[in-house]
Amino acid sequence: MALQNIGASNRDDAFYRYKMPRMITKIEGRGNGIKTNIVNMVDIAKALARPASYTTKYFGCELGAQSKFDEKTGISLVNGAHDTAKLAGLLENFIKKYVQCYGCGNPETEVLISKTQMISLKCAACGFVSDVDMRDKLTTFILKNPPEQKKGGGKDKKAMRRAEKERLKEGEAADEEMKKLKKEAKKKVTSKESTSTKSGAGKKKAAAGSDEDHSNSPTRSHDGDVAADEDDDDDVQWQTDTSLEAAKQRMQEQLSAATAEMVMLSTTDEPEKKKKQEASHKEGASNGSTEHVVEEAKSSPYNDLVEELKDYFAKGATAAQLKGLMTSSALPPQDAMNALFDALFGGLGKGFAKEVVKKKKFLAAAVPDEASQMVLLLALVAFGAKASPEAVKEVPIVLKALYDGDVLDEEVITQWFNESVAGGKESQVVKNAKPFVEWLQQADSESDEE
Repeated sequence: MALQNIGASNRDDAFYRYKMPRMITKIEGRGNGIKTNIVNMVDIAKALARPASYTTKYFGCELGAQSKFDEKTGISLVNGAHDTAKLAGLLENFIKKYVQCYGCGNPETEVLISKTQMISLKCAACGFVSDVDMRDKLTTFILKNPPEQKKGGGKDKKAMRRAEKERLKEGEAADEEMKKLKKEAKKKVTSKESTSTKSGAGKKKAAAGSDEDHSNSPTRSHDGDVAADEDDDDDVQWQTDTSLEAAKQRMQEQLSAATAEMVMLSTTDEPEKKKKQEASHKEGASNGSTEHVVEEAKSSPYNDLVEELKDYFAKGATAAQLKGLMTSSALPPQDAMNALFDALFGGLGKGFAKEVVKKKKFLAAAVPDEASQMVLLLALVAFGAKASPEAVKEVPIVLKALYDGDVLDEEVITQWFNESVAGGKESQVVKNAKPFVEWLQQADSESDEE
């Protein structure tokens, strides 16, 4: 396989040690289904130490075409017929932006993602940290699909050795404790046996036996002293009064304690019950009927989820935590998505699109597949029915932001729009989405013509 130097600036250096394979492409299909297959994309990506999905997605972003990399088969496809030289030029741009160090130009860098969702490249040669331009479309894809972290080196091994030594020390200490406990258990058994023999004999024999115990051999008397020092209470025999009067007294004490606890619970619960009843009566009186109160009671799980989501966001929850909360919710997926919209954007008017861009990562976490993309679009329709006209006007900008951020796919948006129009469900949100859908179809037809 023919090799070339990584980076256009190192093209003429015959002794440059960083190499990558020359790109090989193949045009497949015809008509609207024509595609460009980068045959050796996996080998190129290995040489650049970057996932092959990054380079494939970069080609799609720069060419304005759909791109796909199959992790199982290693096939990299870009819609449309594209020249090899053009793709190679785009690959050089990718290397400058996401591979080479901005300081020394060395391609031996590592992709880092900070807590504030900023991407940087750390050079292994000079240590320089390069800040990637976050305005580039590929950055959103990298944040959603971060690179795998390298396995720990010598520091991790040293830490493992220290932990192993500490575990051994703790194990030895535990063994010593077990030995002590066994010795103490044996001493208790012998002391109990001696007391049982004493109680079996008469009082005189018991007294004589106690005198004999005092006049025993030195070793035995020493063991007895140790046992007496360590377990003073072993010789005490506890007895329970089983008479009828004692049993009645214990039952009375238990009943009085239980009734006292019930009284305390009832006194603490009564104010809360009164508050809830007064609130429900007020709501029923304001609406003129009790049907509204029944509806509020039915929708309480939905309201509870909205409040829980608001608390999550107020506490600075991450997208991963939100994903866990959404999947664990007992509500249907559509209700859960509607609750997410109410929690994120409830009460917004002008500036709705800006908030969507800011909180796009939460929507991406709630949309793991194409089916959930349709659920999100239906939630947008439900939100638009309750939102102000200023917010509904910004629907095209919202769809564009979600499309650019890879939250929504072109096929799902088009399917949702066509089904809404054909089914007579053309709400104001669907009407406002029409210019964006037409722009998508026009861009698709232009890519097919090319």
